[in-house]
Amino acid sequence: MSRVFVAGSINMDVVATADRHPRLGETVAGREVLYFPGGKGANQAVSAAKLGAPTTLIGRLGADAFGKQLKAYLGAQGVDLSFVQKTEEAHTGTAIITVADADNTIVVVPGANALVGVDDVAAPIFAKGDIAVSQFEIPLPAISAFFQRARAAGATTILNLAPAIEFGRELLDLVDILILNESELGLLAKRDLHDTDDHARFTEAARSLQTGRGKIICVTLGKRGVLALVNNEPLIIHGESVKAVDTTGAGDCFVGAVAAQLASGKTIADALTYANIAASISVQRMGAAPSMPTMEEVSAFLRLKSAKPSNRN
Repeated sequence: MSRVFVAGSINMDVVATADRHPRLGETVAGREVLYFPGGKGANQAVSAAKLGAPTTLIGRLGADAFGKQLKAYLGAQGVDLSFVQKTEEAHTGTAIITVADADNTIVVVPGANALVGVDDVAAPIFAKGDIAVSQFEIPLPAISAFFQRARAAGATTILNLAPAIEFGRELLDLVDILILNESELGLLAKRDLHDTDDHARFTEAARSLQTGRGKIICVTLGKRGVLALVNNEPLIIHGESVKAVDTTGAGDCFVGAVAAQLASGKTIADALTYANIAASISVQRMGAAPSMPTMEEVSAFLRLKSAKPSNRN
């Protein structure tokens, strides 16, 4: 099996639950405050590791209580932390999350994540067939350097375009698989997209990026499933019918699962189908990193799914 390398953010998620989200300028009463390991980089690394891939995380933590707790947690999940540095210059990254009616709002304070640089991503040694994953919660120069080294070694690069920001064509050219949701695709394609749009509209928007036939664009559509552009042709993977409790980290679960499956030699179609199921499991429980399923849980879901008659035409 090949390895998964994730260069990305490591956060402590401070989660407030409430019956509904406050309107602008309004205060609402919450139910509880919870603390969960998070950060898109950490979430994706935990997802890949729990699904059986040898996984290394590259990033930074502050020299504070959150940093110590996160390092202990990530190590316990089987994530290799050899390239996670502790810095005295900033606090550990923190996300302030409000969860209401199974949906969330998030404010991220980068802290130590903003200090991840080119030197941080220079140490890992890639091999052909490895998977290199990153997202937009660390500085762009570090992501570019990470992907350049991965590409030079024959590794596959996966960019999760989240949170959505403007970036140059040079970085996009280093990406083999682009994973994003409908709003992120809308920003990149400069179109007004909604999760209720038909598949043809997402396909048209993805094609407008003109990334070339060798690249794969994967659009996650929540409960509707996934639409991917593979060899410029649409591949549709239908969503799973589950009762969502907390969608925080579902996209990260998906990304980590895709990486783990590709590292094990699966095809992109099989990897996306498996990742869609893994993400549907993650939304049924609270938290980001702690909601990531194991291989055994995904296998159990697949057995249950295969035992049920299909209602889909």
